[in-house]
This record gives sequence, structure tokens and C-alpha cells, in this order.
Amino acid sequence: MKCKLIDICELVSDTTSCSAACNDSYVSTENMIPMKGGITVSASIPSNGLVRTYRCNDILISNIRPYFKKIWFADKCGTCSNDVLVFRAKGVCEPYYLFCLLSDDSFFDYVVSTSKGTKMPRGDKDAIMKYEFEEREYEEQKCIASFVRSIDTLISKNGLINDYLVA
Repeated sequence: MKCKLIDICELVSDTTSCSAACNDSYVSTENMIPMKGGITVSASIPSNGLVRTYRCNDILISNIRPYFKKIWFADKCGTCSNDVLVFRAKGVCEPYYLFCLLSDDSFFDYVVSTSKGTKMPRGDKDAIMKYEFEEREYEEQKCIASFVRSIDTLISKNGLINDYLVA
């Protein structure tokens, strides 16, 4: 049976003053790594205005130039640019399973195909929330998420080892 993204998660738009932002937890399109590479420490934070907030287990995706496939599974709370979409799993969805769904190339292909603009295309939030996929029971979501997370953890550890060996 088909399910839509809006059925299992919400787009979070909570904001706070930029004074709450700090370099180690601020996420913008500039410090998100292309091709599902996660994030790096932010080089700068905004000095005025509002920033969006995110929580641990939220999924952050750059909404500018979605073909770069910038995505991160939040392992802490923090703030982010308004050009970053914050997805939060509802109770019917395991958060890391949602991350798996949103990391899939077919999701990014869909976002690109429904984006607006040419020079700096942006994802269409309404269209994004209508993205369809196969519905899974919560227990199956947990199994899939656990399996993928264990592989992602190994990949991350191997990356750290490689970085250490290069240094």
C-alpha cells in the first residue's frame, strides 16, 4: 500500500533568535556535505534575524539545489538556516527509517523534478510532502533502520580510521 510523506512526518518550522546559534550546532547549506555526506562545523553563523530549530533525530535537508543531495540525521539539537528543511518523524515512523527514505536517490530525483527555479532551484515543500512510497509496519521500519544504521556506523568508523591514517 502506498503512503505519503505527510502521513509519517512533519516539516518543522520552529524558530528562535539567531543569538541561540553556535558554530558547532548551526547547519546551513554551506556546511552540509554533498552526496549524503552529513555536515561539517559551520564557519559562520547569522548575526541577526531568526533561525530554525531542530532536535536530535530530526532529518535536515538542504532545500537549495536539491541535486546535491545534502542530508543529515541530527545527533544533537541546534539551529539551522531557513534554507534547510527540518523533517520530524511522527509516532508512526521510526526516525532513522525516515532518514533512510529521505536518503534514497528516488526521493532526491522526485524533489529535483518538482523543484522551482532554474539557477538556484528550491524544493517545493507541498510537493515534497506528497512524495509516495511503500508503507511499512513499525516493527519492519525498526528492523530496516537498525540494519542500515549498523552499516552507516561501520562506514563512519572506517572514515575516521582513514582520516587518522592520512594524518
